[in-house]
Amino acid sequence: MIKLIKATIFKFKCVESEQSFEIEPDVTVLVGMNESGKTSLLEALAKVNYFTNDPTYKFNLTHDYPRKLKKSVDRKGEIPEAVELEYAISKPLQDQISADIMIPFNCSNFTYTALYDNNRKIGFNPFIFLDKTFISKVLKSVGILNEKHRDMLLTVTCSAEFDAYLASLTSGGESSDDIAALKKIRKYFENPSKWSDPLIEYIFRTHIEPNIPKFMYYDDYYALTSRISINRINQGNIKDNSEKTARALLELSDINTKNIINASSFEDFKAELEATQAIISEELFKYWTTNNNLRIQFDIDKVVRTDPNNNQQIVDNVLDVRVLNLRSMVSLPLANRSRGFNWFFSFLVWFKKIQEDKKSTYILLLDEPGLNLHAMAQDDLLKFIEDLSKDYQILYTTHSPFMIDSGRLNRVRTVLEKEDGTHISDSLQEKDPNTLFPLQAALGYTIAQNLFVSEKNLLVEGIADLVYLNVLSNHLKALDKPCLRDDVTIVPVGGADKIATFISLLRGNELNTVCLLDTFTDASAKARVDSLITQNLIKDKKVVFYQQILNTSFADVEDMFSIDDYLNLYNQAFSKNIALKNIDSAKPIMDQLKKLNSDKNFNHYSPANYLAKNISSITLSEETLSNFTKLFEILNKKF
Repeated sequence: MIKLIKATIFKFKCVESEQSFEIEPDVTVLVGMNESGKTSLLEALAKVNYFTNDPTYKFNLTHDYPRKLKKSVDRKGEIPEAVELEYAISKPLQDQISADIMIPFNCSNFTYTALYDNNRKIGFNPFIFLDKTFISKVLKSVGILNEKHRDMLLTVTCSAEFDAYLASLTSGGESSDDIAALKKIRKYFENPSKWSDPLIEYIFRTHIEPNIPKFMYYDDYYALTSRISINRINQGNIKDNSEKTARALLELSDINTKNIINASSFEDFKAELEATQAIISEELFKYWTTNNNLRIQFDIDKVVRTDPNNNQQIVDNVLDVRVLNLRSMVSLPLANRSRGFNWFFSFLVWFKKIQEDKKSTYILLLDEPGLNLHAMAQDDLLKFIEDLSKDYQILYTTHSPFMIDSGRLNRVRTVLEKEDGTHISDSLQEKDPNTLFPLQAALGYTIAQNLFVSEKNLLVEGIADLVYLNVLSNHLKALDKPCLRDDVTIVPVGGADKIATFISLLRGNELNTVCLLDTFTDASAKARVDSLITQNLIKDKKVVFYQQILNTSFADVEDMFSIDDYLNLYNQAFSKNIALKNIDSAKPIMDQLKKLNSDKNFNHYSPANYLAKNISSITLSEETLSNFTKLFEILNKKF
């Protein structure tokens, strides 16, 4: 009903200048290097409206305000603002408010600002709602039409003034029916927070505040330990965040720690814990696909101490958490299993506990989730986060490319530490190469994944090959001539020297792979491909050279065009004027153009790009069309 749409952090720890960033309705990802300030951003948000009354998540001017700026604030003696959040109010909630106050509530957004003394300021636009229209509506709703009440009630700002007005009416002989009717609208004027407008205070207190999402922060330090002191939890002596998770586990299991301490048998408690474990495990193994042979086991032990007189005394009760491997039938303490598995299980315990609160909504703040997970397990975690985002807004930090969905880069905000503190920006605006690296790696990973899932792959050397083949295939298809089959994915690998590496990577995927290559000029690249053929990693017939199509001793993809056609592309792409008479038709065209270009290499992609953009207005020769038709017919037979 209420969504966070924007956050502004004024000054907080490493944030020394005001930073604003948009919040996505589902998932927002903060990407940056270590020590860039990502964790501080989550902490700042958490302290605005944390889901429990935890002293850790209260603003503290001494510890949270940027150190180099604190003296200046102290001298002013003012309480600075820490964070401002902007929320959007859903249409159903607006309609609910309108029905209550009997006039249209057209305010779709509001701001919620936290100060360093942990007070809050609320901002609505427009702010003033208590007007004659509203007073007339509510009076009419209770059967009062006398305008004198309307004019007087416009001056009422709190319940005391409202009661004083009723008292004056009673002493003035007002009818008891009218006074009883007026009492029904007293709720709109109570104003316990003493706002300047009692109606907006009523709207906020009654409709807005109960629906503002609370923040839940979770990081690696909340992971469960193997042995947990039940006595310490019972005493409320929680020494670290892992014990907060342990307390959540016991509460989730409806177990009273005092009852455990006083019990002589723990069987009933173990049954409750195992029932909870079954619920959590069902969720866990829906997403934890790397090893489904693991099971959580709980045990409760008494810790006994023997005094010098040989008297035994129970000094503690301990919850023991172990993980059983069903394949090897070996169980180990939870702390001895992978930190990634521990994180996943502990987070589900923590999260399931807050899910029990049906009266509140939450925004999840996850600091470096999946930090200790294998890349494939991080992919599972992304699916889990995606499913959670259907019901919760989620913000998480990462520097792992495997925790970034390259199809949704609009979700990414980059975090970078500069000379004047931490800066937050949209990923499209970021220029720092180190900060952008995870995004670039994520894109590269996605390209690789798309390659691996295609059943039929045509490996070519460069991006120019990809463009030429795609454009000519589509052009020939439009002319109702043979073209490359639709189920083939063309994959540029970045040069002949990388062909062997790609084939080696693809060999375990049972994919149909064909190579289309220029004539080798690098002996080592030729040797590596020849070695793959010798090792039977790729069949000799699956390697096609352009020279085979043209029946020449040497050819690049550019030689598939007639000389006149390619000269046209080259001249237009580079604003040149090379004449046909300057080219020897018996020799490859690329070396000749290089010599005519002062013996300098040129960007082979530019002519391909020109062709792609202007294919509708370019007339290709029959020689060019015939060469590519022959190429596609041969390639199609290879798959």
